Amino acid sequence: MVPDVTHSDWADVPERLSRLAAVPGARAVFGSADHGWQLGPPLGADDLADLEAQLGIELPDEYRSFLLRAGCGGAGPAYGLFPVLRRNGRWKWEGDGADLTDLGTLNQPFPHVEAFNPADALPAPPEAEDFDSTEEFNAAEDAYWERHDTIVCHPRHSIGLLYLCHLGCAYREALVITGPARGQMWADGTADGAGFEPLYDDGKPLGFARWYRRWLDAAEDQVSHGVH
Repeated sequence: MVPDVTHSDWADVPERLSRLAAVPGARAVFGSADHGWQLGPPLGADDLADLEAQLGIELPDEYRSFLLRAGCGGAGPAYGLFPVLRRNGRWKWEGDGADLTDLGTLNQPFPHVEAFNPADALPAPPEAEDFDSTEEFNAAEDAYWERHDTIVCHPRHSIGLLYLCHLGCAYREALVITGPARGQMWADGTADGAGFEPLYDDGKPLGFARWYRRWLDAAEDQVSHGVH
């Protein structure tokens, strides 16, 4: 049975992407050389049911309607939307950073509704002037960054997050699958010490449909005005 789709039928998206693909200058839009304005085939209803059974959770409506009506991934913000594919009988998302999603805990709630930074739990990094020798400072610095990575990169921070997009320089964006912010898009800026934060549009939490369409609107606007 095809799940009820209430947020978007996505009928306009393939045609809009095809028009962009036909414009030579559109390849100058950031990331488009990677995804080529192409979407992978949509999932069938049985495929979606199988995916959700594997995850033990129902995906948020806007994203699951995209998978059914538009495609499994491909053309999308930045370097593209991570595609979900079945490999050796198991479903997984593929892309640079897609493995940050822990499929085994995706059905557990992401507890946050406000921005947070795991690095806030750390003391300030060591300063060279506080040590008697370069060797002591180097040892302290190595120990600090090892502790930093252990705390900041711990998978508990991303439980319930489905990573969908790589922006470059290890910045990524993810969809909250479970918890109080379910259906909202969040940014993971831990690579630059910025932590995790919800994305907004005109002061409102940004859901998947608006996140995707905002990118598509901006791409069309760039192409229509010439991309340099």
